[in-house]
Amino acid sequence: MAGAALSLAGVILQVIVRNPLAEPYILGISAGAGLGAVVAIVAGSTALAGIALNVSAFIGAAITIALVYSLALKRGIIMPSRLILVGVAVGSLFAAVTNFLIMTTDAQNIYSILHFMLGSVSAAHWESLTLPTLALVIGLVTVGFKTRAMNALLVGDETATALGVNVSSLRKILLLVTAMLTAATVSVAGGIGFVGLIIPHLTRMLVGADHRRLIPLSALGGGAFLGLCDFLARTLAEPVEIPIGILTAVVGAPFFLWLMRTKDV
Repeated sequence: MAGAALSLAGVILQVIVRNPLAEPYILGISAGAGLGAVVAIVAGSTALAGIALNVSAFIGAAITIALVYSLALKRGIIMPSRLILVGVAVGSLFAAVTNFLIMTTDAQNIYSILHFMLGSVSAAHWESLTLPTLALVIGLVTVGFKTRAMNALLVGDETATALGVNVSSLRKILLLVTAMLTAATVSVAGGIGFVGLIIPHLTRMLVGADHRRLIPLSALGGGAFLGLCDFLARTLAEPVEIPIGILTAVVGAPFFLWLMRTKDV
Protein backbone atom coordinates (compact mmCIF):
# COMPACT_ATOMS: atom_id res chain seq x y z
CA MET A 1 0.00 0.00 0.00
CA ALA A 2 2.82 2.41 0.86
CA GLY A 3 4.68 1.76 -2.39
CA ALA A 4 1.53 2.13 -4.48
CA ALA A 5 0.55 5.38 -2.75
CA LEU A 6 4.02 6.92 -3.16
CA SER A 7 4.18 5.92 -6.81
CA LEU A 8 0.74 7.39 -7.47
CA ALA A 9 1.77 10.62 -5.73
CA GLY A 10 4.79 10.77 -8.03
CA VAL A 11 2.65 10.36 -11.14
CA ILE A 12 0.37 13.17 -10.02
CA LEU A 13 3.17 15.61 -9.23
CA GLN A 14 4.95 14.88 -12.50
CA VAL A 15 1.87 15.74 -14.54
CA ILE A 16 1.20 18.88 -12.47
CA VAL A 17 4.61 20.36 -13.23
CA ARG A 18 5.30 18.43 -16.45
CA ASN A 19 8.67 17.36 -15.07
CA PRO A 20 9.88 13.76 -14.51
CA LEU A 21 11.99 14.85 -11.52
CA ALA A 22 8.97 15.72 -9.38
CA GLU A 23 8.10 13.41 -6.50
CA PRO A 24 7.01 13.86 -2.85
CA TYR A 25 10.48 13.35 -1.36
CA ILE A 26 12.31 15.73 -3.71
CA LEU A 27 9.64 18.43 -3.43
CA GLY A 28 9.86 18.42 0.36
CA ILE A 29 6.37 17.02 0.92
CA SER A 30 7.70 13.96 2.72
CA ALA A 31 9.84 16.23 4.92
CA GLY A 32 6.78 18.30 5.79
CA ALA A 33 4.71 15.24 6.61
CA GLY A 34 7.60 13.83 8.59
CA LEU A 35 7.97 17.03 10.58
CA GLY A 36 4.28 16.93 11.42
CA ALA A 37 4.56 13.34 12.58
CA VAL A 38 7.71 14.06 14.62
CA VAL A 39 5.95 16.97 16.32
CA ALA A 40 3.21 14.51 17.32
CA ILE A 41 5.80 12.04 18.67
CA VAL A 42 7.63 14.71 20.65
CA ALA A 43 4.35 16.02 22.05
CA GLY A 44 3.32 12.49 22.97
CA SER A 45 0.03 12.87 21.11
CA THR A 46 -0.05 9.48 19.45
CA ALA A 47 -3.09 8.33 21.37
CA LEU A 48 -6.35 7.08 19.84
CA ALA A 49 -4.63 4.44 17.69
CA GLY A 50 -2.30 6.95 16.07
CA ILE A 51 -5.02 9.28 14.78
CA ALA A 52 -3.23 12.36 16.08
CA LEU A 53 0.01 11.29 14.38
CA ASN A 54 -1.76 10.82 11.05
CA VAL A 55 -3.57 14.14 11.29
CA SER A 56 -0.33 15.91 12.19
CA ALA A 57 1.45 14.31 9.21
CA PHE A 58 -1.36 15.35 6.87
CA ILE A 59 -1.24 18.93 8.14
CA GLY A 60 2.52 18.99 7.61
CA ALA A 61 2.17 17.70 4.03
CA ALA A 62 -0.65 20.13 3.22
CA ILE A 63 1.30 23.11 4.56
CA THR A 64 4.35 22.07 2.56
CA ILE A 65 2.39 21.75 -0.67
CA ALA A 66 0.74 25.13 -0.16
CA LEU A 67 4.08 26.77 0.63
CA VAL A 68 5.98 25.19 -2.27
CA TYR A 69 3.14 25.90 -4.70
CA SER A 70 2.85 29.57 -3.72
CA LEU A 71 6.61 30.17 -3.81
CA ALA A 72 6.97 28.42 -7.17
CA LEU A 73 4.37 30.64 -8.84
CA LYS A 74 5.76 33.31 -11.12
CA ARG A 75 3.23 35.65 -12.70
CA GLY A 76 0.56 33.05 -12.03
CA ILE A 77 2.47 30.24 -13.76
CA ILE A 78 4.28 27.32 -12.11
CA MET A 79 7.89 27.15 -13.26
CA PRO A 80 8.92 23.45 -13.06
CA SER A 81 12.59 24.12 -12.29
CA ARG A 82 11.58 26.77 -9.76
CA LEU A 83 9.19 24.35 -8.05
CA ILE A 84 11.90 21.73 -7.63
CA LEU A 85 14.37 24.26 -6.21
CA VAL A 86 11.75 25.61 -3.82
CA GLY A 87 10.85 22.06 -2.77
CA VAL A 88 14.48 21.23 -2.00
CA ALA A 89 14.87 24.43 0.03
CA VAL A 90 11.64 23.93 1.99
CA GLY A 91 12.49 20.27 2.58
CA SER A 92 15.90 21.27 3.93
CA LEU A 93 14.30 23.83 6.24
CA PHE A 94 11.84 21.30 7.62
CA ALA A 95 14.62 18.75 8.01
CA ALA A 96 16.56 21.29 10.08
CA VAL A 97 13.54 21.87 12.32
CA THR A 98 13.13 18.11 12.68
CA ASN A 99 16.79 17.75 13.69
CA PHE A 100 16.32 20.50 16.25
CA LEU A 101 13.39 18.60 17.75
CA ILE A 102 15.53 15.47 17.90
CA MET A 103 18.28 17.30 19.77
CA THR A 104 15.88 18.79 22.31
CA THR A 105 13.45 15.91 22.90
CA ASP A 106 13.61 13.27 25.61
CA ALA A 107 16.03 10.40 25.02
CA GLN A 108 13.27 7.80 24.80
CA ASN A 109 11.83 9.54 21.74
CA ILE A 110 15.06 9.67 19.72
CA TYR A 111 15.13 6.05 18.56
CA SER A 112 11.49 6.17 17.51
CA ILE A 113 12.05 9.38 15.56
CA LEU A 114 15.20 8.16 13.78
CA HIS A 115 13.58 4.82 12.91
CA PHE A 116 10.58 6.74 11.59
CA MET A 117 12.66 9.18 9.52
CA LEU A 118 14.65 6.43 7.81
CA GLY A 119 11.48 4.59 6.81
CA SER A 120 10.40 1.06 7.61
CA VAL A 121 7.44 -1.27 7.19
CA SER A 122 8.78 -3.84 9.65
CA ALA A 123 6.22 -2.86 12.28
CA ALA A 124 3.28 -3.19 9.88
CA HIS A 125 0.11 -4.80 11.21
CA TRP A 126 -3.38 -5.16 9.85
CA GLU A 127 -4.65 -2.04 11.60
CA SER A 128 -1.88 0.07 10.02
CA LEU A 129 -3.16 -0.81 6.55
CA THR A 130 -6.40 1.08 7.05
CA LEU A 131 -5.20 4.64 6.45
CA PRO A 132 -2.88 4.09 3.45
CA THR A 133 -5.41 1.76 1.83
CA LEU A 134 -8.20 4.30 2.25
CA ALA A 135 -5.99 7.08 0.91
CA LEU A 136 -4.93 4.95 -2.06
CA VAL A 137 -8.51 4.01 -2.96
CA ILE A 138 -9.68 7.63 -2.73
CA GLY A 139 -6.67 8.74 -4.76
CA LEU A 140 -7.17 6.14 -7.49
CA VAL A 141 -10.87 6.89 -7.80
CA THR A 142 -10.29 10.65 -7.87
CA VAL A 143 -7.58 10.63 -10.53
CA GLY A 144 -9.39 7.87 -12.39
CA PHE A 145 -12.02 10.44 -13.33
CA LYS A 146 -9.32 12.97 -14.25
CA THR A 147 -7.17 10.92 -16.64
CA ARG A 148 -8.25 12.77 -19.80
CA ALA A 149 -7.73 16.14 -18.10
CA MET A 150 -4.31 15.00 -16.89
CA ASN A 151 -3.40 13.93 -20.42
CA ALA A 152 -4.42 17.35 -21.69
CA LEU A 153 -2.39 19.06 -18.96
CA LEU A 154 0.75 17.34 -20.23
CA VAL A 155 0.48 19.30 -23.48
CA GLY A 156 0.31 22.65 -21.68
CA ASP A 157 -2.00 24.88 -19.69
CA GLU A 158 -3.27 26.78 -22.73
CA THR A 159 -4.09 23.64 -24.67
CA ALA A 160 -5.77 22.07 -21.64
CA THR A 161 -7.85 25.22 -21.13
CA ALA A 162 -8.85 25.20 -24.79
CA LEU A 163 -10.03 21.61 -24.36
CA GLY A 164 -12.30 22.68 -21.50
CA VAL A 165 -10.10 21.79 -18.53
CA ASN A 166 -10.25 24.03 -15.49
CA VAL A 167 -6.49 23.97 -14.93
CA SER A 168 -6.47 25.84 -11.61
CA SER A 169 -9.15 23.63 -10.09
CA LEU A 170 -7.51 20.47 -11.41
CA ARG A 171 -4.15 21.37 -9.89
CA LYS A 172 -5.72 22.08 -6.51
CA ILE A 173 -7.51 18.72 -6.50
CA LEU A 174 -4.39 16.84 -7.56
CA LEU A 175 -2.24 18.60 -4.98
CA LEU A 176 -4.74 17.75 -2.24
CA VAL A 177 -4.69 14.09 -3.32
CA THR A 178 -0.89 14.17 -3.24
CA ALA A 179 -0.92 15.55 0.30
CA MET A 180 -3.33 12.84 1.39
CA LEU A 181 -1.30 10.02 -0.17
CA THR A 182 2.01 11.28 1.17
CA ALA A 183 0.74 11.98 4.66
CA ALA A 184 -1.01 8.62 4.94
CA THR A 185 2.15 6.81 3.87
CA VAL A 186 4.63 8.80 5.96
CA SER A 187 2.49 8.45 9.07
CA VAL A 188 2.72 4.64 8.99
CA ALA A 189 5.97 3.92 7.11
CA GLY A 190 8.14 6.97 7.75
CA GLY A 191 10.32 8.78 5.24
CA ILE A 192 10.67 6.59 2.15
CA GLY A 193 12.01 8.51 -0.82
CA PHE A 194 12.38 8.10 -4.57
CA VAL A 195 9.62 5.51 -5.10
CA GLY A 196 7.51 8.23 -6.72
CA LEU A 197 10.41 9.10 -9.01
CA ILE A 198 11.63 5.69 -10.17
CA ILE A 199 8.46 3.72 -10.77
CA PRO A 200 6.33 6.27 -12.70
CA HIS A 201 9.24 6.99 -15.02
CA LEU A 202 9.99 3.32 -15.71
CA THR A 203 6.28 2.64 -16.25
CA ARG A 204 6.05 5.58 -18.63
CA MET A 205 8.93 4.13 -20.64
CA LEU A 206 7.03 0.83 -20.95
CA VAL A 207 3.44 1.91 -21.62
CA GLY A 208 3.66 5.58 -22.62
CA ALA A 209 2.23 8.71 -21.05
CA ASP A 210 -1.50 7.89 -21.26
CA HIS A 211 -2.67 8.09 -17.66
CA ARG A 212 -5.40 5.53 -18.21
CA ARG A 213 -2.62 2.91 -18.29
CA LEU A 214 0.10 4.76 -16.43
CA ILE A 215 -1.80 5.26 -13.17
CA PRO A 216 -2.84 1.65 -12.36
CA LEU A 217 0.44 0.14 -13.57
CA SER A 218 2.51 2.65 -11.61
CA ALA A 219 0.56 1.83 -8.46
CA LEU A 220 1.15 -1.89 -8.96
CA GLY A 221 4.81 -1.31 -9.79
CA GLY A 222 5.29 0.88 -6.72
CA GLY A 223 3.87 -1.82 -4.46
CA ALA A 224 6.06 -4.51 -6.04
CA PHE A 225 9.19 -2.33 -5.86
CA LEU A 226 8.75 -1.47 -2.20
CA GLY A 227 7.99 -5.12 -1.43
CA LEU A 228 11.28 -6.09 -3.08
CA CYS A 229 13.14 -3.39 -1.14
CA ASP A 230 11.60 -4.65 2.09
CA PHE A 231 12.73 -8.19 1.30
CA LEU A 232 16.28 -6.97 0.68
CA ALA A 233 16.20 -4.80 3.81
CA ARG A 234 15.36 -7.85 5.91
CA THR A 235 17.90 -10.23 4.34
CA LEU A 236 21.02 -8.36 3.13
CA ALA A 237 22.45 -7.72 6.61
CA GLU A 238 20.54 -10.39 8.52
CA PRO A 239 19.88 -10.45 11.46
CA VAL A 240 20.04 -6.64 11.31
CA GLU A 241 17.30 -5.02 9.26
CA ILE A 242 18.33 -2.12 7.04
CA PRO A 243 15.87 0.82 7.07
CA ILE A 244 14.01 0.62 3.79
CA GLY A 245 14.49 4.31 3.08
CA ILE A 246 18.24 3.69 2.76
CA LEU A 247 17.74 1.14 0.00
CA THR A 248 15.31 3.29 -1.97
CA ALA A 249 17.77 6.20 -1.74
CA VAL A 250 20.66 4.02 -2.94
CA VAL A 251 18.62 3.18 -6.05
CA GLY A 252 16.83 6.50 -6.42
CA ALA A 253 19.68 9.00 -6.11
CA PRO A 254 21.66 7.61 -9.08
CA PHE A 255 18.42 7.34 -11.04
CA PHE A 256 17.70 11.01 -10.29
CA LEU A 257 21.17 12.03 -11.52
CA TRP A 258 20.73 9.92 -14.66
CA LEU A 259 17.46 11.67 -15.42
CA MET A 260 19.09 15.06 -15.03
CA ARG A 261 21.83 14.15 -17.51
CA THR A 262 19.64 12.47 -20.13
CA LYS A 263 16.39 14.47 -20.01
CA ASP A 264 15.62 18.07 -20.81
CA VAL A 265 14.49 18.94 -17.25
